[in-house]
Amino acid sequence: MWRLIALALGQSALLVACQLLQKFALMRAGEFAWSWAWFYRFFANFYMIGSGMCFAATAFCWLYMLKRYPFSMVYPMLSLAYVMGMVAAMIFFHEQIPVTRWVGIALIMAGCILIAR
Repeated sequence: MWRLIALALGQSALLVACQLLQKFALMRAGEFAWSWAWFYRFFANFYMIGSGMCFAATAFCWLYMLKRYPFSMVYPMLSLAYVMGMVAAMIFFHEQIPVTRWVGIALIMAGCILIAR
């Protein structure tokens, strides 16, 4: 059980890192425009390249988990990314998180523990 939780935490952390890097790449690319220059600024920067590397690592971790554990246990573990994503939004983007979302996060974490048992 603890191995599955550790793998799910690692996979979720990689997924959140991928999405954070995408957000930073979008911020760096400037105002969106249907132009080659905008797409070049978006795809050819460190953040987007890092996002692609994180995505590849996430995919391999996901495949490993699918191979070793039942799908009914592994798939709900993806919800750990919601927990990490909310914490990342608070840390990196200084977003205010209302109490109702924290309650939701607690329920997600409790559900993951129950599923892994």
